[in-house]
Amino acid sequence: MDSDLRRSPRYPFYASAEITELQTKTGLTARTSELSRHGCYMDMMNPFPLATKVKIRITHRDENFEATGTVVYAQPNIGMGVSFEVAQPKDDATIEKWLEELKAKQE
Repeated sequence: MDSDLRRSPRYPFYASAEITELQTKTGLTARTSELSRHGCYMDMMNPFPLATKVKIRITHRDENFEATGTVVYAQPNIGMGVSFEVAQPKDDATIEKWLEELKAKQE
C-alpha cells in the first residue's frame, strides 16, 4: 500500500485476531503485524479477496477491539490489509489507547 494513501500513521503491532467474512460467516484466525487508526495488516496464509466485508476482533493484553471493515489489500500466502469502517465508542477508546502506547514507544 502506498504510504501517501494512508490517513494515519501505522505502527508495528503484534496481537491475535479473529476475522469473519460477513456474507458467509466464514471465520479465520490471524495475527496483526501493523496497526493504524483506520486499519491493520493481518499476517495469514489464506487472506480474503479484495473488497470482502469483514468483522474483525483484535485481542491484545486482555483487551479487545472490534470493528467491521473491508479488505483493501491482499497477498496470497502472506496476508491482507483491512480498512476499519464501523466501531463502537468503547472500541474507538481501546484502539486510541493502544496507538498512544505505540507512539510513546517510538519517541
